Amino acid sequence: MLNKHVALAIAVTLVWGLNFPITKLGLHSIDPLVLTGIRFALAALPLVFVIKRPAVRFRYVAAYGVIFGLGMWGAINCGIQLGVSPGIASLIVQLSVFFTLGWGCLVFNEKIRRAQWFGGALALMGLVGIIASQEGGHATLGILLITFSALAWSVGNVIIKASGVKEIFSFMVWASLFPPIPLFLMAWGMHGSAAFDGLPARLDLTAVLSILFQVYMATHFAYWGWNSLLKTYPVSTVAPLSLLIPVFGIASSMLILGERISPLALTGISVIILGLAVGLYRTPIVHTGK
Repeated sequence: MLNKHVALAIAVTLVWGLNFPITKLGLHSIDPLVLTGIRFALAALPLVFVIKRPAVRFRYVAAYGVIFGLGMWGAINCGIQLGVSPGIASLIVQLSVFFTLGWGCLVFNEKIRRAQWFGGALALMGLVGIIASQEGGHATLGILLITFSALAWSVGNVIIKASGVKEIFSFMVWASLFPPIPLFLMAWGMHGSAAFDGLPARLDLTAVLSILFQVYMATHFAYWGWNSLLKTYPVSTVAPLSLLIPVFGIASSMLILGERISPLALTGISVIILGLAVGLYRTPIVHTGK
């Protein structure tokens, strides 16, 4: 992998790591589904009026938008709202690496090595340890939601790769059109008007800054960078780079939110990181594009 792409990967994972505690700040005053809907509405508008639609089949754009907005970030935000700490959430989402490797094998005929199977087993053991450390059914449900979001992210990676899209930024902007309305309808269906009551008053400076970071850094910049890497390299090469996200996510959650992690959860985190390292970073990185 070229040095400029390594630097891009580090910048993207830093932004994504920071995004977890910053999203938590926004969730203090806004319903998680409403917050996610606002994020993607602003990611799409008004740019769709000035940016040409990507030259791919529109079903790829729509599918990615729904999976990315509802399946991934809607689930993550609900999981954090249910009590999962942002640092742990940033780690569990990295299970998408193993899901992505599986899709790469099934869809793109990429080979999965024995070490990767072993790493996946370790990560699963770590996840079980984290679930066991949660207190109350709500937090356990939150863990399951974030695990589901990891699966959704892996499917999104496959859609990007299969679409062959070249206009990555345009793809992200247009895909962001699809999540807001379903997210707002889901919020209304689950909580009625309470999810929207007094919303302007709840948009204090912290919430506004949280939303702006999610839109322009975590969505526009970070997903442009990540999907650009997916366009250039095999999914099995790009996916392991996400190991840096929980490093930044846990560190920034401790600094920004004062997050504390129980010994059992810390053990689970260590086992997952070990599994990711064993299963992924022994994989040779092969450059396949310019």
